[in-house]
Amino acid sequence: MQIIQTLLALVLTLGILVTLHEYGHFWVARRCGVKVLRFSVGFGKPLFSWHDRHGTEFAIAAIPLGGYVKMLDEREGPVPEELRDQAFTSKPPSQRIAIAAAGPIANFLFAIFAYWVLAVVGVTHVAPIVGDVAGKSVAERVGLQEGMEIHAVDGHRVSSWRDVNMRILERAGEQGEITLDVSSGGAQGVLSGELDGWGLSEDTPNPLAEFGITPWRPDVPAVLGQISDGGAAQVAGLQAGDRILAVDDLPVGNWFDLVDFIRNAPGQSLALTVERAGSERSVQITPEAKTLDNGETIGFVGTGVEAVSWPDSVMRDVRYGPLAAIPIALDETWADTRLTLVAIKKMVTGLLSPSNLSGPITIARVAEASVSSGFEDFVRFLAYLSVSLGILNLLPVPVLDGGHMVYYTIEAIRRKPLSDEVQALGLRIGMAMILTLMVFALYNDLMRL
Repeated sequence: MQIIQTLLALVLTLGILVTLHEYGHFWVARRCGVKVLRFSVGFGKPLFSWHDRHGTEFAIAAIPLGGYVKMLDEREGPVPEELRDQAFTSKPPSQRIAIAAAGPIANFLFAIFAYWVLAVVGVTHVAPIVGDVAGKSVAERVGLQEGMEIHAVDGHRVSSWRDVNMRILERAGEQGEITLDVSSGGAQGVLSGELDGWGLSEDTPNPLAEFGITPWRPDVPAVLGQISDGGAAQVAGLQAGDRILAVDDLPVGNWFDLVDFIRNAPGQSLALTVERAGSERSVQITPEAKTLDNGETIGFVGTGVEAVSWPDSVMRDVRYGPLAAIPIALDETWADTRLTLVAIKKMVTGLLSPSNLSGPITIARVAEASVSSGFEDFVRFLAYLSVSLGILNLLPVPVLDGGHMVYYTIEAIRRKPLSDEVQALGLRIGMAMILTLMVFALYNDLMRL
């Protein structure tokens, strides 16, 4: 079931972004007088299709990992004389550049729109208040302490942990100083410290943890919430609302202590000291053995934690009017753009490991998690991925939109196109680069699994 949900999330995510990207090409091509033969979401044999009054076929194809717009093109076969003025190849370089650029531009416009919607609808963030600070970390060198709230990173305003993550991620692999605007107990201050080339792990990078920050979280008492039918907890007679005080006479401080006890005792009988309705009782329970995907066997009893409320003092409501939201949306899109470009630069120069590159499996897992997390997280993920897709397609690599734009620009300068041999060579080089990148990204995904 989990695999199906992940695949559906991937199809939904790619379907939205690919459709937007290809619609950009389609819309501008139509305005330039180019005849569009097919607009396909997905590759391979169409599952179903229909035609509009212009004769364009719209198709949903079987392989939902991309899409394309097929235009009338003299390079792909003879074009009737009466339709030659509608062929893509008959248009001046300026129009062909506009058509090629329209897909990535559509991705950027979608990101701006998505962030504008979030700004107008309003979101509630947990304030970036520091919990624990790891020893010998950048956070410790900077001088962060438990209870401090971060307001800015290197002069850039932050209001959530996502903002903090994005800002410190830009500094990964760098030397030099980082500055943080913070407050604690009503007092404001500015902290600074040396990065010393701190970087991200090659497995599952977690910028905050590797920077040395554990976000503040409210105490989570060991109080049971939902009890699964037929699980070990129900069999043992546990009920929602029970507070677990001890396991085998060892005190349980919070929910995470209880989880550790149970995970480490698959198939072993445990004596729980339970508080229910003001009185204590002893309950014997034997956690079921559950094998994870990585081969580890853990204990599992089939219960969840009782929901914990966050104090109002740590929640931040962020909402803007329709006009005020426009610069906010532009700033968010530019932040995503800058982060992506900086990451590409650092991978090329060796400041970041190429192992941080992600492929379709990671995208699917993140998409499934963001869909499960709710509207805001999914929209933010779509916006960031849309920006990344736009930037990737603008890279000057043959077969990508950016590569085509380079060809058409050279043609405009030379007043004649590059030879077929040069274009064919560029196509082979571009295909080799993209395939190598895809294989490497897929390999990284599999290693993370």
